[in-house]
Amino acid sequence: MIAQLQGTVLDVGTSTVVVDVGGLGYSVLSTPATLADLRPGAQVRLFTHLVVREDSLTLFGFGNASERGTFEALTSVQGVGPRLALAMLAVHSPSALASAVAEGDRKALEKVPGIGAKVAARLLLELGGKLTLPAQEGGARAAITDGRAQVTEALVGLGYNAKVAEKAVESVTDGPIGDDEVSHTLRAALQNLGGSRG
Repeated sequence: MIAQLQGTVLDVGTSTVVVDVGGLGYSVLSTPATLADLRPGAQVRLFTHLVVREDSLTLFGFGNASERGTFEALTSVQGVGPRLALAMLAVHSPSALASAVAEGDRKALEKVPGIGAKVAARLLLELGGKLTLPAQEGGARAAITDGRAQVTEALVGLGYNAKVAEKAVESVTDGPIGDDEVSHTLRAALQNLGGSRG
């Protein structure tokens, strides 16, 4: 099991990052929130989970242990594979997922593409008590009241012009956004931009 990678960021895409570890380039699938903080040439440490299939080895990487823990808890639920779990973390932060489960908020879970009423109900049933709010890790970022700058930085890191990135963010938000909305806003901005990197 590969539990952690530490090395140099070679490339950052919309859903993957390539990390150079001792001359080997590892392609790692990750969440928008984690990818938003990465830049080519920077040193990074990712908490990883290796999924072994008959015809493939797939690495999933996360910026902190609580995000990986949430991913592993999600994939323990029948009907929730690694990619669906990653999609859930792209839409909701670990703390938002923990809150949704604690409050029995099925509609919040159904906002994730691919999750219907049955899977949402199963998630609420099987995850009760398994997800905890990452209070310590979330403390530093809780002070950020407007995550638009973070989304803009992420778009620039993905190769978009700064002004184009700012306009894309403005087009999908009508005011300040909280930390739990960064991932959703980044996805919306990317959809708005399409393939243009003007």
